[in-house]
Amino acid sequence: MNHYPLTIYAAACLSLITGATAQTPQEALHQAKAVYRPVAEQQWAHKQIIYPGDSAILRFEYKIFGEKPADGRSLYISMHGGGNTRPQVNDKQWSNQQSLYAPKEGVYVAPRAPTNTWMLWHENHIDNLFDELIKTAIVMEDVNPNKVYLLGYSAGGDGTFQLAPRMADRWAAASMMAGHPGDAPILNLRNLPFAIFMGGQDAAYNRNGLAAEWEKKLDSLQQNDPGGYLHLVKIYPEDGHWMQRKDTIAIDWMAGYNRKPNPDKVIWVQDDRLHDRFYWLGVPLDQAATGKKLVASVDKQTITIEHNDYDTFYIYLNDGLINLNKPIKVLFEGKQLFKGKIRRDQQLINETAKLLDEGRVAIGQLRYDKGKITQVTPGKS
Repeated sequence: MNHYPLTIYAAACLSLITGATAQTPQEALHQAKAVYRPVAEQQWAHKQIIYPGDSAILRFEYKIFGEKPADGRSLYISMHGGGNTRPQVNDKQWSNQQSLYAPKEGVYVAPRAPTNTWMLWHENHIDNLFDELIKTAIVMEDVNPNKVYLLGYSAGGDGTFQLAPRMADRWAAASMMAGHPGDAPILNLRNLPFAIFMGGQDAAYNRNGLAAEWEKKLDSLQQNDPGGYLHLVKIYPEDGHWMQRKDTIAIDWMAGYNRKPNPDKVIWVQDDRLHDRFYWLGVPLDQAATGKKLVASVDKQTITIEHNDYDTFYIYLNDGLINLNKPIKVLFEGKQLFKGKIRRDQQLINETAKLLDEGRVAIGQLRYDKGKITQVTPGKS
């Protein structure tokens, strides 16, 4: 197995963390991209993604469409079908996916699932591998992190149902084709335009029935929260599992949306694959558990915690979320838990710059701990 990125990546991270010079978020981001470039060049050239410390390898093929826009390219990650079968069958599905869709502009990436299980696209390693794939595409093809789209057919649709909610803060929009939702946390889609395409005759595993149920749920969520849950559902009555390429309209639909990295409200329900950050909220991973919920909103200079199941959580702050030149307030259960101006934390800027995503670079951080909120001391968590 080729582990070429590991030592490069470790040295790169050490270089970035130990940099002592004061930098703006943009300068830190520029440095982080330069540090990551050797890893990106290796991965893009070999068409495979390796996450440090994980044995899973994500192979991929890609095509580039159209002229690069001034604000950077789009990225489409398109997941193939198949499942718990012989590798050759999944390889054929992967080959089909490589030419199934064609955006007018963007980098179209068709990855090969690392395993041959039913959970092709929602095994635990996929989240890290997709993060690395996005970072590599940002560096190598000048992809705009606010224009990253997720889609998949059949088992790839299963993956979209799972990965779209649990990684909603990475995507600008997502489209699910002919898949099964399983236990996906629908509430997390509050800020992610989400499309469902299904054949009306696609009755295996009740896929058609569940698609109709999700349409009703999304309709209801949007009615109760008009600022969220943008969605499109197309159920084609005459079609079975294969929709005769009618679902290709998903590409243009998704392209109409850009991600909002710092939305005015975040609803975060932990999936069974645990995460320590979602948009501008974070939690200690050792406190995370499936089903735990954290809800927060921002209005001008006030952040309100609307629901919390954690002893400890974090609020990541930048000027895309709130004006950090002015004092901010944090309210929870009718009480003001914090009021003040936020101090700049250079180590936090450098650390979050490694995400290579300007919208997720944090300048300051607040910590809630058992009823109290304090600013995290620069250099400490």
